[in-house]
Amino acid sequence: MREHIEGQDSRPRVVVIGAGVGGVATAARLAAAGCKVTVVEKNAFSGGRCSLIHRQGYRFDQGPSLLLLPQFFHETFRDLGTSLDSEGVTLVKCEPNYNVHFHDDTSFKLSTDISIMKEEVERFEGKDGFERYLSFLKESHRHYELAVTHVLRKNFYSLLSMLRLDFLWHVLELHPFESIYRRASKYFWTDRLRRVFTFASMYMGMSPFDAPGTYSLLQYTELAEGIWYPIGGFHKVIEALVNVGERLGVEYIYDSPIRKIQLSGDAKRATGVVFQDEKMEPLIADLVVCNADLSYAYNELLPSTRFARSLLKRKASCSSISFYWALDRQFLELTAHNIFLAEDYKESFDSIFKKHQIPDQPSFYVNVPSRVDPSAAPEGCDSIVVLVPVGHLQNSTTDSHKGLKGTPGLTQDWEAMVAIARSTILATIERRLKISLGPHIIEEAINTPPTWKSAFNLDRGAILGLSHSFFNVLSFRPKTKHRSIEDLYFVGASSHPGTGVPIVLAGAKLVSEQILDDLHHERDIPWRKAKSGKQESSSSPLDRTQRISGLSWFLCISLFVIMIAFVLRTSGRHSHRFGAAGLLGHW
Repeated sequence: MREHIEGQDSRPRVVVIGAGVGGVATAARLAAAGCKVTVVEKNAFSGGRCSLIHRQGYRFDQGPSLLLLPQFFHETFRDLGTSLDSEGVTLVKCEPNYNVHFHDDTSFKLSTDISIMKEEVERFEGKDGFERYLSFLKESHRHYELAVTHVLRKNFYSLLSMLRLDFLWHVLELHPFESIYRRASKYFWTDRLRRVFTFASMYMGMSPFDAPGTYSLLQYTELAEGIWYPIGGFHKVIEALVNVGERLGVEYIYDSPIRKIQLSGDAKRATGVVFQDEKMEPLIADLVVCNADLSYAYNELLPSTRFARSLLKRKASCSSISFYWALDRQFLELTAHNIFLAEDYKESFDSIFKKHQIPDQPSFYVNVPSRVDPSAAPEGCDSIVVLVPVGHLQNSTTDSHKGLKGTPGLTQDWEAMVAIARSTILATIERRLKISLGPHIIEEAINTPPTWKSAFNLDRGAILGLSHSFFNVLSFRPKTKHRSIEDLYFVGASSHPGTGVPIVLAGAKLVSEQILDDLHHERDIPWRKAKSGKQESSSSPLDRTQRISGLSWFLCISLFVIMIAFVLRTSGRHSHRFGAAGLLGHW
């Protein structure tokens, strides 16, 4: 860290690029630890994709509309010496979790109420089905606990970070080399329930036929901890973090896109940011934390490198066509969270994740925030958000898309593609629920892959950043610190540990602790002191690595080789089943 001029503020100066959830959480943590933090944001609002859309008294969540893994939200505020309640954030539990609607007018109710689940499961799977459901829950609980302990709370500094004995000992229990759909098929014998307990992989921007079995932890947290919603919209959580940060001295500068991350003369250190507006003076800093989309940051804000260009070719998550509808009446047939599954379940996901198209018959999600929060719409009316997963854009430089199968003329005509998607969604809802929403839509907003890209600088319009395929997770995922530029760190969906608001909050804690360790080993980290009653000793990643004995490394590497050999053998044996794509298609 560079020296400060005598007599000036001696606190480390930090610039955070982007006021998304990772940026605001990291800013508040670093300010709590004594840093002087400034957040610069290109838009006029905080939250990024976790922002709100307002239309004529109606309110819509632009991105996330349900709160999962609540422990990470509570922990973030507790570490900052406060709580969600103290900051005016009221969480309400959504019951049921979802109503899942199939193509043949049948439906399934997902709930945290075990008596409801018993009845629902047995309706499709028979009496023995409930016991198999409990076994599925046991496995997904194990995935949840192991992933939280060994992945979400650990930083992966290099490939050697994967060679921890405690991690390798449990890795096969996480079923990372089998798909969610394959694991669910072990417990559920009907195709409908295999669909019910695998669609949540969409939250990771992945197909259930490719997403690692580990991610059944998402179903577990929904079924065991429930689905929650902040009164006033998801942005209330981000707003509260901004308020906490400002009380700790964080300064926010909105409507200020940056042109580049400023580097030292030898390009070996980050020294601040340069704004697009040439009238604004560059902001000088001791270190920079980038919460902008990772691929965008490496390719647009930093000098071009082979690694930066490779990010543009990595597997990315899906995009979406999202509709935000203001209705002049309520439709109680829709609960707060509704899933409509395509008849050809696998083909709909293959269209999105393999062909990068818009499915002919999409599976889609319908959120009605006004069902649990009346402030989301005028009295007697509904606000509705429809998220239709679609393939991402073809590349990072254009808005070209592969469009709909068999209609190549529409690949550049977003107005036509949106019109087809809208009519398909309305027809599907009308056919399955016998309700007609179309005549009651009085206001509409829309997001498409190009608008996601332009509004939030998302590479290829991928709404969840990089995929979680085998070479995009753990030590293979882009690191929280730049590999060659000092004093430059990253937080957000595409860096470790991964995508999703609670996961990014976990990442904000990891990168904050990494920064504070790098600044001064003896620097106080408030949440560590609060937890232990005294400052825990900390060491750099290099120091920790050097203390591992040669024998431990030998054992780790041996276990790792054995594990890979086992996986290669079993994946070859089973790759033809359940549409599995083989080892490289999994984590």
